[in-house]
Amino acid sequence: MTLVRIALSVLLIAAAAADDEFAGGRIRMVEEIALLAREPGVETGRRELDSRVMAVMAKTPRHRFVPPQEEKNAYQNRPLPIGYGQTISQPYIVALMTDLMHLRSGDTVLEIGTGSGYQAAILAGLAQAVYTIEIVEPLGRQAENRFKALGYGNVTVRVGDGYQG
Repeated sequence: MTLVRIALSVLLIAAAAADDEFAGGRIRMVEEIALLAREPGVETGRRELDSRVMAVMAKTPRHRFVPPQEEKNAYQNRPLPIGYGQTISQPYIVALMTDLMHLRSGDTVLEIGTGSGYQAAILAGLAQAVYTIEIVEPLGRQAENRFKALGYGNVTVRVGDGYQG
């Protein structure tokens, strides 16, 4: 996908979310991800990320997955604290990891470490079902409530230590 196609896709999403104060931040975040994807092209064998991954990144409200005091920073391409000594991953890393999974719409995904739920939300936009486990109970419960509030019906959260299965 070329940068022009990404920009057009992002603009269409932005037009649909014109009343969303965070739409501009999401657009800039996706543009930065697209530029960064070119750098590791030698290592990954890809100089651009899957357009489906980029579309999900552009429409997922990252500001809903960070604490209120971090909303203003939600679309910066960096990890942010989410409490309990944990962070939400850098958007570029989320996009790259998701892209390297080569997900199809019928796939089922197991995620270890739900955190705030952002990665699971991205995966939910590409896969049929996402099962995620979080050892920090408050984070797991918050993510579970967030998925319900945002309409992610294909994400199942389990709170516990996945070490024993």
